[in-house]
Amino acid sequence: MNFFDWQFAREILPRLLDASLTTIGIALAGFAIAVVLGLFLAIARRSRQRWLSWPITGLIEFIRSTPLLIQVYFLFYVFPNYGLNLSAMQAGIIGIALHYACYTAEVYRAGLDAVPRSQWEAVTALNMKPWTAYRDVILPQALRPVLPALGNYLISILKDTPVLSAITVVEIMQRAKNIGSESFRYLEPITMVGVFFLILSLGLAWCVRRLENRMELAR
Repeated sequence: MNFFDWQFAREILPRLLDASLTTIGIALAGFAIAVVLGLFLAIARRSRQRWLSWPITGLIEFIRSTPLLIQVYFLFYVFPNYGLNLSAMQAGIIGIALHYACYTAEVYRAGLDAVPRSQWEAVTALNMKPWTAYRDVILPQALRPVLPALGNYLISILKDTPVLSAITVVEIMQRAKNIGSESFRYLEPITMVGVFFLILSLGLAWCVRRLENRMELAR
């Protein structure tokens, strides 16, 4: 029976911490792109122009209905056959960002739909330009209630980064597997990776709850 080797755990800790920075960087980069792109997708989906709203709706539903793993496989392994060459890191970040942009788009759409109809009528009556209306009137009201939900997607993105090990991105899970294959000890590296995700996820969840409480008090 294999018992946890604390000495071995201390030896591999620096290597795992180094890879954890890559994991955190991927999660933050993917989330930053997703929250911005998701907003534009939501606005485009709500457009009255069918030539814009229908293709965007189809794209969102297609991406939300297919696994992230398949999407990053296409980006890294299939698209180079058609001239789009991406590094593993680029493919991973783009894949996560696009995948979660479609989910955040639905969150934004719910927020936009929750804005009272009178507000939309007011900006129309004032003949405000669309960009000005969204920036000054609509978005401040739509974004406040959906911020906690967006925070939850950051946690989901973090937990999905191990998927990128399938396309050779050396994030913390891939580093743990490499250590295991070198030493034939998987208990310590995999356990430490699990603890890393647990601590970080709990910390982010605490931040999201704090944000929710502040939103409630601000109402």
